[in-house]
Amino acid sequence: MTAPRFYCPVPLAADSTIDLPENAARHACRVLRLRVGDDLVLFDGSGGEYAARIGEVARERVCVEVLNWRDVECEAPIRLTLVQALQAGEKMDMTMQKAVELGVSRIVPVASRRSVVRLDGERALRRLEHWRGVVTSACEQCGRNRVPEVTSLIGLDRWLDQPAGDGALRLMLAPGAAQTLNDLAPPLPGGDVELLIGAEGGLAPEEVAMAGAVGYRAIRLGPRILRTETAGLAALAAIECLWGDFGKGAGHV
Repeated sequence: MTAPRFYCPVPLAADSTIDLPENAARHACRVLRLRVGDDLVLFDGSGGEYAARIGEVARERVCVEVLNWRDVECEAPIRLTLVQALQAGEKMDMTMQKAVELGVSRIVPVASRRSVVRLDGERALRRLEHWRGVVTSACEQCGRNRVPEVTSLIGLDRWLDQPAGDGALRLMLAPGAAQTLNDLAPPLPGGDVELLIGAEGGLAPEEVAMAGAVGYRAIRLGPRILRTETAGLAALAAIECLWGDFGKGAGHV
């Protein structure tokens, strides 16, 4: 059975002893019901991971013996940014969780003109904290040792005003677009790919025009119109198959 994994944003070192962070300790005790002597894996988000073993459990305090560091990575060979317009209900959580599993490096939540959900002030800060927790949990589950960045919520207009990274390939899904992923030159190894996905009603025509003006290239995924919760994940998977680590030796997408 695979040892449970915990994100620990504290200094980790081999042959040391630490207390698990409060949330991790509560999950270990109440949910997983771990006991003294059980093995686990710790990572701090900077790369690699540590084998560890529970040394003491006292109520919700879990003291862990940090053993050896392991040079384990499963990051994609390209840096993927998902620029996702706000989705209603639990769709945003699912999109972020699955995007992490698919290898995304950064998630930029944006408020678009057709976003049903409206967040501002304290509510936006609480949702951001929640999303970062979703991303961290997804890393624990899927084996990633580097936690993707989730940026603060920003209006799509303001995001499009910001300069792109050098050499970034900027893409947006648009039904009826002339090009597919197969029509594009691949990014350089280690290069940046930005993927812009609209909300439930898609991107407004003026947003498509603004995005195109700053270098986003419109692409389609087949002949069908995909829902917002499907579109980004399908595109990320296709990108990983074509240019990332899903399709070693595979054919075209």
